[in-house]
Amino acid sequence: MNSVPGNTLTEPEWLTARIAEMGQSWGTASLRIAGTLWWCMVASALVEQLARAYAEGTPAPEPALDRLDCEVRPDGGIERVHILPAPRPDAAASGDASDDEGTTAPRATGPRDPGAIALHDTLATVIPPVAAVSGAGIAALWAIAADAIGNRALDAGVPEAGTQLATEVGGRLPVPRFVEIEGRTFVRRISCCLVFEVPGCEMCTSCPKRPAAERTSLLEKLASES
Repeated sequence: MNSVPGNTLTEPEWLTARIAEMGQSWGTASLRIAGTLWWCMVASALVEQLARAYAEGTPAPEPALDRLDCEVRPDGGIERVHILPAPRPDAAASGDASDDEGTTAPRATGPRDPGAIALHDTLATVIPPVAAVSGAGIAALWAIAADAIGNRALDAGVPEAGTQLATEVGGRLPVPRFVEIEGRTFVRRISCCLVFEVPGCEMCTSCPKRPAAERTSLLEKLASES
């Protein structure tokens, strides 16, 4: 598995090639479908570390494009996004007299965390070229990112962290929504991955395109089974 720097995610030729590979792996020639599936994977990998940090109350990394290292799968998808640490300023030059090298600085407590600001800027930079080469709607790609934040926060056990992170990211990013069914929390999705348009595939259980009553019934069944 090879890796590419974050700025590669904005290159149209590279994006087109990777999205085409994703389409081949799923058996669809539609760039819109393949691009949407590809972005679902990228968005989930991109927000995972921030959602976990917010859930754990630890300092959030800053996913600026020039600090990302993206693992690329053979099918063109992004397996994992590594956020490289910011260059550490010289302690003497910065006036930092602390000798406690094991202490981690707390995350900013202002209205917007630096990690959230960096995530907004990265999403705002990457989403337009993905939309341009795939034909997927820009608003739809932002919605996918919001649902990814919600799901990653749920994975970390703190859905409220997803709400906080998305609120601080702001801009065109919607805030993820959640629903309690049979004692279990699910993301009340606002995005569709379009997988049901792939030959031989079915609509996701939580797809927002399902009738509400049908979706609730399926989620109730899923909750009871788990």
